Amino acid sequence: MRKIFYDFEVFKHDWMVVLIDYDTKKGKVIVNDSEELKKFYRMFKEDIWIGYNSRMYDQYILKGILLGMNPHFISTRIIKDNVKAFNVVREAYKIPLNNFDITTGFHSLKQLEGFMGSRIKESSVPFDIDRKLTEEEIREVIDYCIHDVKQTIEVFDNKKEEFESQLALIEAFNLKMSMFTKTKAQLSAFILGAEKQGNRGDEFNLVFPDTLKIEKYKHIVDWYKNPENLDYSKKLEVDVAGVPHIFAWGGLHGALPKYKDEGIILCCDVASLYPSIMIEYGYISRNVTNPLKYTEIRDTRLDLKRKKDPKQAPYKIVLNSTYGAMKDQYNPLYDPLMANNVCLAGQLLLLDLIEKIEPYCKLIQSNTDGLFMKVEKESDIDLIKDIAKEWETRTRLDLEWDVYEKIYQKDVNNYIIIDKDQKYKSKGSYVKKLNNLDYDLPIVNKAMIEYFTKAIPVEETINGCNELREFQKISKVSNKYMYALHGEDKLPEKVLRVFASKEEDAKGVFKVKTEDRIEKIGNTPPRCFINNDNIKNEKVPDYLDKEYYIEMAKKRINDYLGISNRKKKAKKEK
Repeated sequence: MRKIFYDFEVFKHDWMVVLIDYDTKKGKVIVNDSEELKKFYRMFKEDIWIGYNSRMYDQYILKGILLGMNPHFISTRIIKDNVKAFNVVREAYKIPLNNFDITTGFHSLKQLEGFMGSRIKESSVPFDIDRKLTEEEIREVIDYCIHDVKQTIEVFDNKKEEFESQLALIEAFNLKMSMFTKTKAQLSAFILGAEKQGNRGDEFNLVFPDTLKIEKYKHIVDWYKNPENLDYSKKLEVDVAGVPHIFAWGGLHGALPKYKDEGIILCCDVASLYPSIMIEYGYISRNVTNPLKYTEIRDTRLDLKRKKDPKQAPYKIVLNSTYGAMKDQYNPLYDPLMANNVCLAGQLLLLDLIEKIEPYCKLIQSNTDGLFMKVEKESDIDLIKDIAKEWETRTRLDLEWDVYEKIYQKDVNNYIIIDKDQKYKSKGSYVKKLNNLDYDLPIVNKAMIEYFTKAIPVEETINGCNELREFQKISKVSNKYMYALHGEDKLPEKVLRVFASKEEDAKGVFKVKTEDRIEKIGNTPPRCFINNDNIKNEKVPDYLDKEYYIEMAKKRINDYLGISNRKKKAKKEK
């Protein structure tokens, strides 16, 4: 089965599409020729068509043209009028297409081009041009479109597991290829046989776990029983085990702010918390006709996992997609009561565990499915595990344990914990593990990791690096703004790869909302240069300001350590 990558560009009087076969790398360009497009579609309609944002845009342009619709009308309704594509091309279902959208969900393709170090290519031909394009303009747009399709292929290569997991779902559950275009949550609903129901109006008729044993923190349980708090905007801020916590209608959150420590840092996570709660407490969506199917999927997955069989992956997807789908009003699994029951049970059962182990450790953090704690001696680990064993038996949930030696914690969503081998687990934008599709200010990230894990000064890491891509800051100007400025120079691009400059006459970058409202682009250097070309093998120029990145890394480290970044004012002499 072929993989056809495609991208449409649509103007008022012209349209074009670039199609590239993934394996052969052979391409085809079709301009304003619906008959040629029909011919191509008939030849490859059984194959898989892959695009960036193709689920919400390109596939509907394709289907609309094949149905005889005006592509500019479709494009305008989707982009400018913000109408859902399926409400624009209402007969799209008549054109079967195995579409796969490689969109990441957070970034535009241009931003990903930036992260990957590729050329961030924009077309100078305005999409609102009110005439036929010239031959030269068509050539430029085709070149731009070919570039985008090739970049989409590179994105695909960097996240091929997304595609493979989708294919694995289709194969594992013997689904028709026509299901390939569905999201994983939609596939999960189909696999579980969910049948969409109307609004039951009972989302706060909460059922508390019958295994719950909470005494010291009973007031927290009572908060959820108070009718006045049955409101998603309500939250309870409360101290638990000496740690400030927030209880609401999401996961559990609590952490000692600006905290660092060394010694025995014990971490426990509840294995598959939400799927386990759904199975053990019967909190699966009531729209599932056979709830045992979910349990069977869990058991099959565990059996394959024990055998180290990679075929367990699609079963895990179904298990993990179901909770989120229960909160999605457009998904057949939608059941807000059961979603609330799952979330509530997760929070209170973890609170139950905290109450039992609190006397024997110092709680550092509570998160959705786990705890971090400091213990004084090795023997305390076995004691805590013994106490937790009673909790596991009673709640029918399993805990997984890890031991670390250091922790640096800014808050519940920003931390790094390090084991004896200098391996680490981290969360948060400053210290997250980077990849080709998320590669912003990488040198600052690396400097912080090296500092926390190996005590290497940030100056050593940053001054020792000469790869230009490591210093990139990718900035996007949203459609709320007309254009970007570098100093006073108007820029044709809205996605910029920015670097700090030592040049005294270098300017900053700005975004223009109106001619009278100009704003600095956030988190960019006051003096900078822009390089939107391919920089994958580029070395840093002499005028790159490494001191800017050193100062940024130090400030971010101070955020973790609780050290103020405010400069003290010099005292005036009397």
